[in-house]
Amino acid sequence: MNTQKKTRQKILLLFTIGFLSVFSIHAQQPTAKEIVEKADNLLRGESSYAEMEMQIIRPSWSRTLRFNAWAKGDNYSLIYITFPQREKGQRFLKRSREMWNYVPAIDRMIKIPPSMMMQSWMGSDLTNDDLVNAASIVKDYDHKILRTETLRDRECYVIEMIPHEEAPVVWGKVITWISTKDYLNLRNEYYDEAHELVNEEILDEIEDVGDRTIPTRYTVIPANEEGHKTIMKFEKINFGANMEESFFSIQNMKQMR
Repeated sequence: MNTQKKTRQKILLLFTIGFLSVFSIHAQQPTAKEIVEKADNLLRGESSYAEMEMQIIRPSWSRTLRFNAWAKGDNYSLIYITFPQREKGQRFLKRSREMWNYVPAIDRMIKIPPSMMMQSWMGSDLTNDDLVNAASIVKDYDHKILRTETLRDRECYVIEMIPHEEAPVVWGKVITWISTKDYLNLRNEYYDEAHELVNEEILDEIEDVGDRTIPTRYTVIPANEEGHKTIMKFEKINFGANMEESFFSIQNMKQMR
């Protein structure tokens, strides 16, 4: 009788240990939304200032843009074109869900309507929406882990993001690759409403930039336009820059030099 009791106790103990181990593993496993949020916070931060270079590559020509960019959270961003000379001084402002373009040559402020958010930004393979992140990849999508796989020697979560019906989102679906160890966003695929691939985005040249390590080069490759490519590179980036919401005003944008 004692032997049977001891056996049952051992079985119960082993079962309990096994259950707790599985529970612990699942408790430590972040959700798809948490993974996306960690990656987004790493790239965005509470605020940032960046100096960037963009190369627009086509089969028969290419051109270079340079611009400075300020951002605060999800809701505010400001971009100032510094090169080439003919476009120097153009500014783009995002406040919440709204976007403006100031063209100094004609002293005109243009509010960009939602219908134009999918249009090319400055002739590149990025859209207005891509540049100012008018949609939030955390708040405006449902997230699902599809699998894990190795990408460029890093184990990654592969996560599907489907936009909410009411969200102001231009994509029908986004697939993202985020490293399991340090939450680096290494690749994205953007699909239209018919779930046909539109763009592939590759994030590489991972570097230390002060208090974090992030990809510093983004390459956007259209799916159906051979020889088209846009490369965007951080020349400098500072996170945690002190800036007030009033900095992201139409009045301040017009006064910048």
